[in-house]
Amino acid sequence: MVRVRVILVAVLALVAGMLVAANGIAAGAAATRVMPLGDSITGSPGCWRALLWNRLQDAGYRDVDFVGTLPPQGCSVAYDGDNEGHGGALVTNVARQNQLPGWLAATSPDVVLMHFGTNDVWSNVPTAAILDAYTTLVGQMRASNPAMRILVAQIIPMAPATCGECEQRVVALNDAIPGWAAGISTAQSPVVVVDQWTGFSTGADTYDGVHPNASGDQKIADRWYPALVDVLSGPQPTVTPTVTPTVTPTVTPTGGCTAEYRNAGQWQGGFQGEVTVTNTGAAAISGWRVSWTFADGQRISQIWNGTLAADGADVTVTHVGWNALLTPGGSTAFGFLASWDGTNSTPSLLCTVL
Repeated sequence: MVRVRVILVAVLALVAGMLVAANGIAAGAAATRVMPLGDSITGSPGCWRALLWNRLQDAGYRDVDFVGTLPPQGCSVAYDGDNEGHGGALVTNVARQNQLPGWLAATSPDVVLMHFGTNDVWSNVPTAAILDAYTTLVGQMRASNPAMRILVAQIIPMAPATCGECEQRVVALNDAIPGWAAGISTAQSPVVVVDQWTGFSTGADTYDGVHPNASGDQKIADRWYPALVDVLSGPQPTVTPTVTPTVTPTVTPTGGCTAEYRNAGQWQGGFQGEVTVTNTGAAAISGWRVSWTFADGQRISQIWNGTLAADGADVTVTHVGWNALLTPGGSTAFGFLASWDGTNSTPSLLCTVL
């Protein structure tokens, strides 16, 4: 009887091992680190990530770690919510301001899911400039991990009430993405295009012509899933990393800075703000602080890329670790979600070098 039990245990262990192997997950293997990268469609709250995560778990892909410097936001189910979805961000600004390397260094992803460019389209940034920004980000990803696997979305359609031309601009961008991807993809670091546009309706699948509702989240998750599973199930490249010594610069807090405030989008009772901090001095600065007072009762409920201290209408935002250092002429941006009622005037900002 003991011998029978031993044989049964061995058979069950073998079957379990075969099932794990069928899902491309090696026993004892390190988790695959996946960075969802983009704007508010990815991160505010970006509940398609919750649907995708739980579908992966249900299918047996449990050695997957979603990573990012931003925490989960407001979805109704438990999931791994770390992400790099920066509300209001333009991919061209992220590339120009060199923001991605800090996020990569903090999270060390193996795979990036990138849905980025909606705010650029809204801001009438040319398709060529958006693709140039994509190229910059891909180069930074590969500098972080030469075997980075990159999934790039043809972005969902958009039809905001304030932008009649946005719908066609999205089409122009999406039409250009496959050719761009084919030219930059490599065997070691493939760039895979994921069609998020086809079958997505701004009328049925968004709540404002731009941001996905529940059905939109489901469609986005469903499109990411097979492409991500292909990556998780395929061979995992092995690369010997090149270690570059890190030198911590000595910075004297001299010079000055400016802070520029922008209302990135407004709806009934709420809005999204963005503040760009620029070093106007001749020397690098190692920290900054921006302060202002809201005149109309606005209240911040969420912030990213900054540390918030608020006392009623008085607001103070200081740098976070990765964006403290600004070279002369360099800039960084932080964003926030806030409430308003009646009037939403622009405050006067004070920037201080720390």
